[in-house]
Amino acid sequence: MNLIDKIKQSAAEAMAAVYDKHVAAAEILINETKPEFEGDYTLVTFSLSKLVGKKPDEIAQELGDAMVKNNSLFTDFNVIKGFLNLRVNQAFFVDFLHTNWNEKQFGTFEPNGKKVMIEYSSPNTNKPLHFGHLRNIFLGYSVANIFKATGYEVIKANLINDRGIHICKSMVAWLHYANGATPESTGIKGDHLVGDYYVKFNDIHKIQIDDLISQGVPKEDAEKKTPILIEAQELLRKWEAGDAETMALWKKMNDWVYAGFRITYNRMGIDFDAMYYESDTYLLGKKIIDKGLANGVLFKKDDQSVWIDLTADGLDQKLLLRGDGTSVYMTQDIGTANLKYSDYSMDTSVYVIGDEQNYHMQVLKLIMQKLGEPGADGIYHLSYGMVELPTGKMKSREGTVVDADDMIDEMTAIAKKNTEELGKVDGFTANELDTLFDTLGMGALKFYLLRVDPKKRMIFNPQESIDFHGFTGPFIQYTHARICSILRKAKAEEVDHTIESSGPLTNNEKGLLALLEQYPAALLQAAHEYNPSVVCNYIYRIAKEFNSFLVDHSVLKAEEDSVKAMRLKLCYLTRHILAHGLGLLGANAPERM
Repeated sequence: MNLIDKIKQSAAEAMAAVYDKHVAAAEILINETKPEFEGDYTLVTFSLSKLVGKKPDEIAQELGDAMVKNNSLFTDFNVIKGFLNLRVNQAFFVDFLHTNWNEKQFGTFEPNGKKVMIEYSSPNTNKPLHFGHLRNIFLGYSVANIFKATGYEVIKANLINDRGIHICKSMVAWLHYANGATPESTGIKGDHLVGDYYVKFNDIHKIQIDDLISQGVPKEDAEKKTPILIEAQELLRKWEAGDAETMALWKKMNDWVYAGFRITYNRMGIDFDAMYYESDTYLLGKKIIDKGLANGVLFKKDDQSVWIDLTADGLDQKLLLRGDGTSVYMTQDIGTANLKYSDYSMDTSVYVIGDEQNYHMQVLKLIMQKLGEPGADGIYHLSYGMVELPTGKMKSREGTVVDADDMIDEMTAIAKKNTEELGKVDGFTANELDTLFDTLGMGALKFYLLRVDPKKRMIFNPQESIDFHGFTGPFIQYTHARICSILRKAKAEEVDHTIESSGPLTNNEKGLLALLEQYPAALLQAAHEYNPSVVCNYIYRIAKEFNSFLVDHSVLKAEEDSVKAMRLKLCYLTRHILAHGLGLLGANAPERM
């Protein structure tokens, strides 16, 4: 039980003792006391006034009297306009430090018996991973880490969108304009090469639209009747029919893309436990749809297309299979959901998908429930807002997207430039510097994309993200490296950090300890909200608090050995939490900077 939970429990016991009123501890509101007031934690009494029949000030006074009298956790209290400000006994924080300073599992929970699958990335094989994928990838990976740390069995999954008309567009363009080009013959990374032909398709498509319009064809019709689009649609039909030549080209180009993806994932430090492919799951989706037709949940229209009627649920009718028998996105999503649950029987199946798909995900869950599919109730859409660059939105079909590889290169270059300008490269070998620049660049990129609540849209500013003094990953990484430097010096001086101190804590020491103690609670909140920004904000506060602590306190030149030992323990625990928190975000914590 963390400190805030202990305070809530004490308040609930005081309510029962003083007023004979039973209030659940979880319903009692506790905040950190504002800096301008005396106290550590504040109990808000306004919600209790109606229950007790007294004014908030009276309740605060009477509860404060009871809590300080009956619980050694508190030493004092004061009341200000219905807010009960409690002073926590310093002994609690000292005991906490002595117990946890060298505990490597602090912030890691026992298994809770629940299983969660988190699906993220989900790229298309007609283009490379681009900047728009990064928030999705980092969000999914971080949420998976947070769930694992808080006791869940986690399966990290990736669904590859390896079939459909968009894939066929790249294939058609390659057939007509590549002259047999391969990654080997061109020296171009495979996913980039295929992406170039997706852009090429759309360039030719536009030209052919203009040609048809000049011949008197209405624009709406012209967009559907260009020769290159008709050829791509025919290629899709051949693919679904299993045409050998078409399948061979599809496999060859997809393999190029997969090789490119692996390079990018490895560079980002991203991995998966399970891989799914829409080329497999769409057939399973068709079988489930046939079953839904047989039991009357679905229906056919005159053109033989298959639908589900969701109007009674406040939605609309949804197409599940075209009249010619070809599938739509929902077909394969139904198959994928079924296969994932069949493989893992997870309690929760998390889909990390942008907020433009909110309706689609609402419909998918409802369809799965109406089809009686197992695991349907556990479907959860982790919806997130889009990320834009200062230059605005990106469109892959127009070739205006920033590739993930290029963004990573840019972040590494900015990290190198800023670090060299600050003169922080002394004593590093060339290889160590390359590793440091990559660590800082990726840490900046991941932290910046995760520090904002997922539900909010955001603009990514590369230069701002790598500021060593701001709300950034590098600031936290620098703080970690600073602590490592102190601990290296302590080891060289053979400082005895096992000495226990029971002396009074300074306000800075107590404030830092109060924050460190909250780490497990912050992780539980992040898991409950599916929100890594909780971790970002928490470890940023820790880094700020530690740097403020160092302004007024020396560790190695402390006035007494017992104080030095206590402050070293503070350093150990702070270092652990910063490294652990950064790790949950997918970022590394350098020991030297």
